[in-house]
Amino acid sequence: MHRKAVRYVTRTTSAAAGSLAVRATSIAAAALAASIILSPAADASARMDGVHADLARAVQLNQVTAEQAARFEARLAGRLLGDA
Repeated sequence: MHRKAVRYVTRTTSAAAGSLAVRATSIAAAALAASIILSPAADASARMDGVHADLARAVQLNQVTAEQAARFEARLAGRLLGDA
């Protein structure tokens, strides 16, 4: 095969492979976004359990005081569980 032909085949193959990789990444991102959007929302009590655990961890790490965590959790519980 001539050098020009080899270079052409190499370049076009590389371009095609790059294009397929971009498409595959885009498809994977779209599938992930759809799964997040279409997944059912957690109920309020499950969300509050997660908030409680996160706040307990924040208190352990001295990021917030226990009083701040309690006030925030109470305020959030009023919003989440009050709407339920």
